Amino acid sequence: MDSTTTPSSSLLIFLVVLAVVSGEARDPFACDPKDGANAGFPFCRKSIGIGERVKDLIGRLTLEEKVRLLVNNAAGVPRLGIKGYEWWSEALHGVSNVGPGTKFSGDFPGATSFPQVITTAASFNSSLWEAIGQVVSDEARAMYNGGAAGLTFWSPNVNIFRDPRWGRGQETPGEDPVLAGKYAARYVRGLQGNAGDRLKVAACCKHFTAYDLDNWNGVDRFHFDARVSKQEMEDTFDVPFRSCVVEGKVASVMCSYNQVNGVPTCADPNLLRNTVRKQWHLNGYVVSDCDSVGVFYDNQHYTNTPEEAAADAIKAGLDLDCGPFLAVHTQDAIKKGLVSEADVDSALVNTVTVQMRLGMFDGEPSAQPFGDLGPKDVCSPAHQELAIEAARQGIVLLKNHGHSLPLSTRSHRSIAVIGPNSDANVTMIGNYAGIPCEYTTPLQGIGRYSRTIHQKGCADVACSEDQLFAGAIDAASQADATVLVMGLDQSIEAEAKDRADLLLPGRQQELVSKVAMASRGPTVLVLMSGGPVDVSFAKKDPRIAAIVWAGYPGQAGGAAIADILFGVANPGGKLPMTWYPQEYLSKVPMTTMAMRAIPSKAYPGRTYRFYKGPVVYRFGHGLSYTNFVHTIAQAPTAVAIPLHGHHNTTVSGKAIRVTHAKCNRLSIALHLDVKNVGNKDGSHTLLVFSKPPAGHWAPHKQLVAFEKVHVAARTQQRVQINIHVCKYLSVVDRSGIRRIPMGQHGLHIGDTKHLVSLQAAALGVIKS
Repeated sequence: MDSTTTPSSSLLIFLVVLAVVSGEARDPFACDPKDGANAGFPFCRKSIGIGERVKDLIGRLTLEEKVRLLVNNAAGVPRLGIKGYEWWSEALHGVSNVGPGTKFSGDFPGATSFPQVITTAASFNSSLWEAIGQVVSDEARAMYNGGAAGLTFWSPNVNIFRDPRWGRGQETPGEDPVLAGKYAARYVRGLQGNAGDRLKVAACCKHFTAYDLDNWNGVDRFHFDARVSKQEMEDTFDVPFRSCVVEGKVASVMCSYNQVNGVPTCADPNLLRNTVRKQWHLNGYVVSDCDSVGVFYDNQHYTNTPEEAAADAIKAGLDLDCGPFLAVHTQDAIKKGLVSEADVDSALVNTVTVQMRLGMFDGEPSAQPFGDLGPKDVCSPAHQELAIEAARQGIVLLKNHGHSLPLSTRSHRSIAVIGPNSDANVTMIGNYAGIPCEYTTPLQGIGRYSRTIHQKGCADVACSEDQLFAGAIDAASQADATVLVMGLDQSIEAEAKDRADLLLPGRQQELVSKVAMASRGPTVLVLMSGGPVDVSFAKKDPRIAAIVWAGYPGQAGGAAIADILFGVANPGGKLPMTWYPQEYLSKVPMTTMAMRAIPSKAYPGRTYRFYKGPVVYRFGHGLSYTNFVHTIAQAPTAVAIPLHGHHNTTVSGKAIRVTHAKCNRLSIALHLDVKNVGNKDGSHTLLVFSKPPAGHWAPHKQLVAFEKVHVAARTQQRVQINIHVCKYLSVVDRSGIRRIPMGQHGLHIGDTKHLVSLQAAALGVIKS
């Protein structure tokens, strides 16, 4: 959905003619009670079931009208009192104007811009993710009511951050499929609301599937064929999308540009009809990434004619085309017998049903649920406070030598604030952002605590010259402490731009080292980035007292960074991705999709689940200003897995097929005591990893649960964590079949280890 231009010129023409969103109070999309001629249609009657209303509406449409509804700028049907609708809006981490469905102006000059997703994921706080979704949907509904936005938002991005160079890794919840899946479900719930079948807004999980390469070494996303085994698909790439559909009940899934195993995802019935619709029971519509149908015809040459491309997409299960392709070519495809009008009707059932669930056929927006939301509900003080809190929770303390942090307002009365991101604003909101309510830069945030001496040191993150070094070095020599705000921005990592390396750009490292050498007081390195950065030099340098990763911390990022640096907030974030050393890249082409190591090819594997080599910082790393100790108070040592009937043949390699186990309520309850033994209140993230019995299928370890708990200084909290056995203690064999290994499973929480034995049984018993 994509903010950069795709290869097809047709999309450019298409976008030029889009209608401008007015920003004024919205008239009804359809079924206007003031329109006596049209308001009486059965599809306008709320007393009738949605299925009947949809059937009535589609039955009244001509073929010409139908095909004009297959694209994102769907045409109106004036004779039925239905207006045109722009489906494409974005809300990755706040209402965005990247899509043409949303426009900031007048009563809606901006919206709350939360931290980029990779930063929010580092909080490991699922209730925070849902709360952000609720705020974003409040603001989205308010803007819809004011005529400034649609109700269909193509967010979140739940692809796996498979390769550290990926320019869009910043948009994702990180490298772990369980983390990504939980983020997907909770954020979607926040967006869509909890009013049963009624939708507050319609979310969309993207980009299905195995999409995690944009432009690397001459290979781009428009031509890439991701070769993925059944095993990797089941235990890595599918996991967040399944969670999004099954648990989050998302209203839409977007297929991606790339091919998977030789078939474009938007033309693959196995992915769209069989997996998403039949197996996961998507209650919603499937949309293409923008111009994807044109891409698989024009760029991938998957079909010989445009009519075949249109037919293949519709028959595969695509319901809506972001782009003009289906509107232009579907009628001719029907004339040639390649696809039927009934196939088009099936696609429209899915899209119109979502519009009905959103209340778009219920008359006046002001008379509907959420109809009272307006300008007062956008950028409200409570929403902006949540943006600051989200940034505080997502910031990760990577290094704190000698407890140099937090800084003291008494001891550190002057702070040298240095670096290309030291006074950054737009950089803080990452990509797929809108116009924020306001910015607080790092310089401004630190200035609230102490006198600042500001020197950029580098003109920009490229840092190609050293002319500004002298001023920065001089400032550090005068100040009581030095804060270097370095890192990346969208010129280095972005959509359509994968990184060439993992190092700080240009001469940034040189600046950091020279400033640290000259600094009179402690030197703190703050990094803004979406992806990992190899800062081994700073980790090893004793003159660099502390390292903080802020990700892209949103509109209030500077305030949150300062709150962390001065100890008003206690850092509790954990890295949602592995930070690899630069030399890792020479062993892993971005085009190799394998997650597991291949020793015969010196391929080291990917992510903490399968890679055992050296790291700069591991997945889940993050320090605090206090110390937490956790002990297991109660947990089972053995669990019997009940089977359906007599499945004597289901044990393969001492592992039971999940489909043969009675999984419904089969879970392990861990009772943990978390004690804050320090002098500062803080939040602690419990990460529970499972190490399955040895075998060729299994990861080295796998995140199976996480919980955020706030513990006051010198106090203790009891936490219960439930681990669903079939979902989280299973592994996937080479055929893509999920199985539960029998034997000893190690559950690791920090340095604490607990063994639980799983055994097949006719009746399930859990022994304490």
